[in-house]
Amino acid sequence: MQQNQQVHYARSGRVGVITVDYPPVNAVGHGVRSGLLAALETGLADADADILLLTCAGRTFMAGADIREFGKPAAPPTLPEVIARFDASAKPIVAAIHGTALGGGLEVALACHVRVALRGAKLGLPEVKLGLLPGAGGTQRLPRLVGPAKALDMILSGDPVSAEEALALGLVDAVEDGGSALEAGLRVAGRVLAEGWSTRPVSARNDRIAGTDPALFAQRRADLARRLPHLFSPHRIVDAVEAAVTLPFAEGTARERALFLQCMESPQRAGLIHAFFAEREVAKVPGLPADTATRDVRSVGVVGAGTMGGGIAMCFANAGIPVVLLDSAAESLDRGVAAIRRNYEATARKGRLTAAQVEERMALIRPAVSYADLADADLVVEAAFESMEVKRTIFQTLDRTCKPGTILATNTSTLDVDAIAAATGRPQDVLGMHFFSPANVMRLLEVVRGAKTADGVLATVMGLARRIGKVGVAVGVCYGFVGNRILHQRGREAMALVEEGASPAQVDRVLTEFGFPLGHFSMTDLAGIDVGWRIREERRKAGDPEAQAPNWLDALAERGRYGQKTGAGVYRYEPGSRTPIPDLEVDAVIAEDRRRRGVTPRPVSDEEVRERCLYVMVNEAAKILEEGIAARPVDIDAIWLHGYGFPAHRGGLLFWADQEGLGKIVAAVERYDRDIGGPQWRPSALLQQCAAHGRPIAC
Repeated sequence: MQQNQQVHYARSGRVGVITVDYPPVNAVGHGVRSGLLAALETGLADADADILLLTCAGRTFMAGADIREFGKPAAPPTLPEVIARFDASAKPIVAAIHGTALGGGLEVALACHVRVALRGAKLGLPEVKLGLLPGAGGTQRLPRLVGPAKALDMILSGDPVSAEEALALGLVDAVEDGGSALEAGLRVAGRVLAEGWSTRPVSARNDRIAGTDPALFAQRRADLARRLPHLFSPHRIVDAVEAAVTLPFAEGTARERALFLQCMESPQRAGLIHAFFAEREVAKVPGLPADTATRDVRSVGVVGAGTMGGGIAMCFANAGIPVVLLDSAAESLDRGVAAIRRNYEATARKGRLTAAQVEERMALIRPAVSYADLADADLVVEAAFESMEVKRTIFQTLDRTCKPGTILATNTSTLDVDAIAAATGRPQDVLGMHFFSPANVMRLLEVVRGAKTADGVLATVMGLARRIGKVGVAVGVCYGFVGNRILHQRGREAMALVEEGASPAQVDRVLTEFGFPLGHFSMTDLAGIDVGWRIREERRKAGDPEAQAPNWLDALAERGRYGQKTGAGVYRYEPGSRTPIPDLEVDAVIAEDRRRRGVTPRPVSDEEVRERCLYVMVNEAAKILEEGIAARPVDIDAIWLHGYGFPAHRGGLLFWADQEGLGKIVAAVERYDRDIGGPQWRPSALLQQCAAHGRPIAC
């Protein structure tokens, strides 16, 4: 027996077993790479071993790179060196896969001669999500097993396939039920020897790539140019897979490596890695001990069966948590439940749910018209109309109705959570759970901690966010919290730019060219112009000194142009289409608004649009940090990445600000403060200090 800390070798009959044991995910770090080579040499020298088996201890096969080595030069042996030795093994090697085989882990399995997966395993190459491509032969071997078209699908999406799909594609040779990966691997190894299975290296197989139509690669490039023009690594992935088809294996792997190194040097890689770690970092709330006692959440109530409430109910049902969906109007409740069913059935038509799963989830959502049905809920989320009066009334009722210890959450996007909590006799149990629309799709959840919110309540909801598949970010109380507060400042500048002479289409184009999936006004149409209009009306009624005066967007709302849902908003939409079309009626409304304000339109450059829309966001984000509304820059980055479509390859708002240059941003902010004025351009002291001392803000 040969053994080191992370990989050991032993023999079972005529099978030499190489076991990786590097918890928690058997990442392919330096120790594993060294151990694999040593164990392989031992197995090759073992005269009593006719075949080798690669398996992993714990809950998963190898799950890719060791994140502890990110950003550091790879110490030899490198992964391509290890894989080349496995590929050239004189003895056949069986890889037994359970859990997940991802990235470098799957590349190791591809270098083995036979692959068996336990049912339930997932296999994928997710490097594109970090701005990379598989750099240890993945782009060369995968097409030889599944064909270049499916290889491109897998590598460009980064999404894993199931064991069953992997078998159908030819990625694995067998799928086994029951037992451990070791047991399954031993069974298959025995069959390989007894039945004479082919053990030709994947690198020597060419039947799946022979005769590939070159048009495949032209089509994929055209598609990427349309969908992802800003991203670097997807275009290199097409180049690498094309090399697998057009070059001998050795030359193809050399081409892959050169393309991989180009991706490593791209600034997009740094941005995507920051975004990757941001999602994990925000789960840890500063000042909240990891061992804080939490409350059980076994049943949930949702007040309000509109679009938002229905989507929130789906979030819990999707996680297997029973939901009481309450609405005071039976007709609204029926509409809400019908909309939920339509959503689930649409998902089923796309093959993402079975008919049985649709019924299971619908059965978890119980409609109700009486607050008494919420008496035993462990958590209640209010998703009613954005009115302080309405919300305080609901919370007074919940306070009387719900059992002691029930967490009471509001989905408000702007209102004062502390004022809502004050309507109850249990403010320690109250906080904000700000879902983003559509709630059953968007991953962000702003968890708004009130002045009196108990630590256990915050910890419970942060844990619940993970349970329902959300990225929970803890924030403090202020108007708009973090995401919407920054969005409102961008919206203020977008509106001002149009009032001064830009068109909505120009503003949107500049933002989409930056990398946002939607421009500001297209996003407004998607969310519904009426939503922001009612919020602004609430602020005006409350006498808020910072409330905006009525503008051309309000005029559109007053005409019933609410956006996509009415077929017309800032843009018009053809029936069944979401493509925005500029509308002469809107041009006339904007022109009338300019006349009313006495504004003579002027040419506005794209650069001015870019600066004013983005720099005002950075300035506001810095103020949010100064005030402690967000604890860390990474919290702001995660909010904008997961809730507002900030381009992930730019890392996040404040990460991007450092790349852009804080000195450049501060100079522009000070110039706009001088030339335009207004609280949004008053420079953040933190931003000025960081720029003056050459210190990054996203640290």
